Amino acid sequence: MQIYINGESRDVAGQFTVEDLVRELSLQPPRIAIELNRKVVHRNEWRETTLNDGDQIEIVHFVGGGGLPEREADHFLFAHQRVYSFL
Repeated sequence: MQIYINGESRDVAGQFTVEDLVRELSLQPPRIAIELNRKVVHRNEWRETTLNDGDQIEIVHFVGGGGLPEREADHFLFAHQRVYSFL
């Protein structure tokens, strides 16, 4: 079956869950967020959420950084980067 991860096509064999995908890609669960077909998949749903042919998956890896925020609103912003290392 063919899925799309961060816009890149990837073939996977058999039935995969989100949890299987995280394991296959050697990702660190506490530092990532996953969106499946434009809906966030919460970590406690990864095991039962199966992937289907044509699914669009976005994986965001949260990173810390920098000094103190310049504005109060910045406290609510997270730095992030897409995870491309597995492609």
